[in-house]
Amino acid sequence: MVPPAILLIGPTGSGKTPLGGLLEQRGLGGTRCVHFDFGAELRAAAGADGGDACLKPEERRAVAGALDGGALLDDDQFYIAKKILMAFMASHDVGGDTVVVLNGLPRHTGQALGLEPLVRAEVVVTLECTAEVACERIETNAGGDRGVRNDDVVQAVRARLETFQKRTVPLVDHYRRRGIRVIALNVGSRTSAVELFHELAKRFAEPAG
Repeated sequence: MVPPAILLIGPTGSGKTPLGGLLEQRGLGGTRCVHFDFGAELRAAAGADGGDACLKPEERRAVAGALDGGALLDDDQFYIAKKILMAFMASHDVGGDTVVVLNGLPRHTGQALGLEPLVRAEVVVTLECTAEVACERIETNAGGDRGVRNDDVVQAVRARLETFQKRTVPLVDHYRRRGIRVIALNVGSRTSAVELFHELAKRFAEPAG
């Protein structure tokens, strides 16, 4: 059975990872959630052992190159993302009664289409903030999750923000056209993951429409 999924879409620094962690800890609407942090999974996959997906050396090099250049895995490399996601779901015993919280995947429409046989998108949560707020949040570690990141230099952050605007923002309309519910959460420079979680839980419980 294809498991349901909640997609977290937002620029780097907007708080996707802390929110995904809370969803995994607390669930949503009484349903178990598991948090798939694609960025963290990619960094693990680029390591010497290829992570849980046991990537081949050439696949690890492709992932490392994407991380170093701030690029996205495009359609011809989507099989790598699929391999990483499938290994994650297997290791977390994901079934039809578990919601997969996708953080960082999909990043563009091609990936969204590739995911359709793997998970069933039910809700898209957009974390909305300006580039200036995102940079301030990263600088102050507002989400408390940036301590393990070594790719937060200004140029790299700006490049990721530009790529997000060009490639990832159009995903929201892609899912709207398919009738998927979109919940927009405003993020300020000091908005906490707990605040985002409570606002999402409240909005999620409201009738769609």
